[in-house]
Order: sequence, then C-alpha cells, then structure tokens
Amino acid sequence: MQNFIEAYSYANLSFLVDGLLVTILVSVTAILLSFFIGGLLGVVRFAKIPFLSKIVGLVVDIIRNLPLLLIIFFTYFALPQVGIKLSIFWAAVAALTIFESAMLSEIFRAGLNAVPKGQMEAGLSTGLSYTETMLSILIPQAFKSMIPALVSQLISLIKDTSLAVIISLPELTHNAKIIYGQNENYVIPMFVAMTVMYFVICYVLSLLSKYLERRQYNY
Repeated sequence: MQNFIEAYSYANLSFLVDGLLVTILVSVTAILLSFFIGGLLGVVRFAKIPFLSKIVGLVVDIIRNLPLLLIIFFTYFALPQVGIKLSIFWAAVAALTIFESAMLSEIFRAGLNAVPKGQMEAGLSTGLSYTETMLSILIPQAFKSMIPALVSQLISLIKDTSLAVIISLPELTHNAKIIYGQNENYVIPMFVAMTVMYFVICYVLSLLSKYLERRQYNY
C-alpha cells in the first residue's frame, strides 16, 4: 500500500496526466486527418474510377496488412533518409494517420455500398450531378451507419498511440515507463494508473458508440 501512496505523488500524477494529454492530442490530430483522407480514399474506391480505384485499393490493402509499428519506424527513421525529417510528435501522427486512413477508407466504402443503389439513380434522375448526389444523398445516409464503426476505430487509435513509445513520444505509456524506471516498486501502481486512464477514455467512447447505435436503430 505504501508503494501506491508514494507512486501516486502529485509530481508523478501530473507527469502521467501530461502523457495522457499528449495521447489525446495525437489521437485527435490523427483521427481528424485520417477521417478526411480515409473518406476521400473510400469514395474513390466506391466510385470505381478506372485505374485509380484499383491503385488506391492496392495501396490500402498493403497498408492495412502492415504492422503499425513498422509504419512508425518508417515515418521516424526512414523518411529522414529521403530528406523528410519529422519531429517525434508529427512522426507518430503521420504513422497513425497513414494506418487509420487505410482502415477508415474501408469503413467509408462499406458504408457507401450499404446504401441502396436506387438512391444514386434517383439522385441522378432529378438532375443532380454524380458529385452532388454523393454529397447530398449517399454520404449522409452512409454516415449514419458508419458512426459506430468510426467510434470503434477511434478507440483502437487511442490504444495504438502506446506503440509510439518506441520512438520516445512522451505519451501516457512513455511517461509511466519513466516513473517506474526510477523505482521498480512503482511498476504495479503505474500499470494500474495506465489501465484506469485508458479504460475510462475507451469506455466512454464505447458508451457513445452504443448510444449512437440505439439512436440509429430507433430512427
């Protein structure tokens, strides 16, 4: 019990919270970027544009089948070899964005495929262009069914930020590691603290996902 009291000093808890804030900042930045890029890639694949859709599909499939850790190594260690040097923060964001964009593109494509084909035909028959039909009819309908999957992917993204500890990103896991590295008696208290922090954030998002699913079902 004494170890827990000492481990949870104000300085240590503040250091953990600083790491948690970095985790949240990296996650939010990556999800915003990947939401835009993934949505664009998903629409391109859905549209079946000659050559382009197949190329995008190939790239997405390759990225989805690569370990995220490998992509993190690539953005931080390999890109500088070709003249692109990123800070630790932006290397982590870039890696997560690349990986999540590929994952989200599949969610977007599946959501668009779930919309009845007659919706596109109906939109075109009213004089709307293909782009206008996509923006005003298909995407709004598809987005409702995609929300739970998008929230689940966000939860995965938050947990995946811990992998950036390998490049010393000062996120939650990294800061906890520094604390228990100074005193081995703090190992269990730090793991308990990390567990609680990750659980609270991810559980709240899980509840949000369930709420959105129920709301969609009621509509």
